[in-house]
Amino acid sequence: MIRVAVSGCAGRMGKTVVDAVGAADDMDVVCGIDPHGADAPFPVYASVAEAVDRAEFDVLVDFTQPDVVAGNLAVCLPAGIDCVVGTTGLSNDTLEQLAATAENGACLFYAPNFTTGAVLMMQFAKAAAPYFPEAEVIEFHHAKKKDAPSGTAVRTAQIIAEARAFESQAPGAETEIEGCEGARGALVDGVPVHSVRSMGYVASQEVVFGSMGQSLAIRHDSWDRTSYMPGVLLGIRSVGEQQGLIVGLENFMA
Repeated sequence: MIRVAVSGCAGRMGKTVVDAVGAADDMDVVCGIDPHGADAPFPVYASVAEAVDRAEFDVLVDFTQPDVVAGNLAVCLPAGIDCVVGTTGLSNDTLEQLAATAENGACLFYAPNFTTGAVLMMQFAKAAAPYFPEAEVIEFHHAKKKDAPSGTAVRTAQIIAEARAFESQAPGAETEIEGCEGARGALVDGVPVHSVRSMGYVASQEVVFGSMGQSLAIRHDSWDRTSYMPGVLLGIRSVGEQQGLIVGLENFMA
C-alpha cells in the first residue's frame, strides 16, 4: 500500500483527492493537512511539518495555495518524501531549487494539469505550432482561482514556443488603445495568453492557431474535478520509481 498525505484536504480539490485515494486498492490516506481542520476518518494536522513529525507517509499530494506550496515542499523533500503537486503558480526556478533539496532519491512531480485531455491538448498544440505563424491561448476558470494565467496556459505557451523557431506574428500590445492596456493579453515566451474568470466554469482552455486563409482551434473542457483524479493517481503510483524534478503528466502516460 502507498501511504498518502493530502495537503489541502479540506478544499474542493483536496476532498476529491481524498475520495479517489480512498477508493484505490493500492493506496491509503494516512493523514490530511489543513490549517482549518477537517471532519475526516484520519488524523488532520495544521501543518506539513506537524504531519511529518507525527505520521509516516510515502507521498505528499499538495492542492493548496500558491503562497504556501513551496513551504510545504521545503519540509517534505529534505525528509525524503515524494511529492505530487497540483498547486500552480510555481516558477521553474523555484521548482528546481526545491528539487535540489530532496534527500534519499525523493521525487518532485509537478503537473500544470492532471487531466489526460489537457495533456493531449498540449501535445497537439506542440505538433501544430511549427506550421502556424500566429498562436494564442485563452483559458477559462472559476472565479475563485487564485492565479492568472493558469499553470496549464503558461505551460502550453512554453511548449508552443519551444516547438518552433519564431515568435507569434499576431499583433501585440502596440495595437492596444490608451486606457485599455492588457487587451492583447500577457506574453508568455512570445505567445499571447488570455485569462477568463467566471462562475460557471471549472477549467477550460482553447489554443487558437492562424495562418493564411485558415485557423485551427484545439480545446479542452473539464466540467468536474473528478476528471483530474486518474492523473493524480497515476502520479502517486509513479513517483516512487523516479527522483529529482519531473514536470508534466505526459512523462508518466504510456
